[in-house]
Amino acid sequence: MTVVPDEYLMTLICDTCGETIRGTACVLPDAEVVWTLVAEHGWSGSPFATGPHRCPHCSLLPPPRSGSGSCDNHGPGGILGIDHLDDVTVIAATGDIDLDTGDTLRTALRHVAEVGGHVVVDLSRVHIIDSTGLGLLVRAHRDARERGVTLCLAAPSRFIRTVLHTMRLDGAFPIFESLNDAVGQLSDDATRRQHVPG
Repeated sequence: MTVVPDEYLMTLICDTCGETIRGTACVLPDAEVVWTLVAEHGWSGSPFATGPHRCPHCSLLPPPRSGSGSCDNHGPGGILGIDHLDDVTVIAATGDIDLDTGDTLRTALRHVAEVGGHVVVDLSRVHIIDSTGLGLLVRAHRDARERGVTLCLAAPSRFIRTVLHTMRLDGAFPIFESLNDAVGQLSDDATRRQHVPG
């Protein structure tokens, strides 16, 4: 589904039931971004004008069996693995991180919080992230900071970088071009802290 812009208004259409809402369009860096309209009205789905989008009622329903909720058949989101490397834990995510799949990321983030140490969320295989996924990352980042450790993002796609930039979250997380860069930097930081005289 596509959000229909009309000068200063936008119409958002639910892909499941067809419900529509209209809202004032915000001036954002990318005219295709409709994140504010989606978030303000409690909808789920893509932050871009091209769907999928679901109204609050349909967001509570199980995902459609046809798989239409995924983008280009790359499937639902999930966690490929959690690797513990000295003082750094890597969560490797995949697919779409959204309302339907956020529980797997939430569980992984809870686990690494219990383990302690720095966290890298490897986004190299993630295609789409919606408000649910972003909310989980923001909370985990805040919790990590309170524990005195760092949570960073590795290898986000152009799409995810655009979403982060639009939501002004690109400055909130340390972002690295690759997993190796992120792990290397956090490992160096941990080593330096161990050698600082107390």
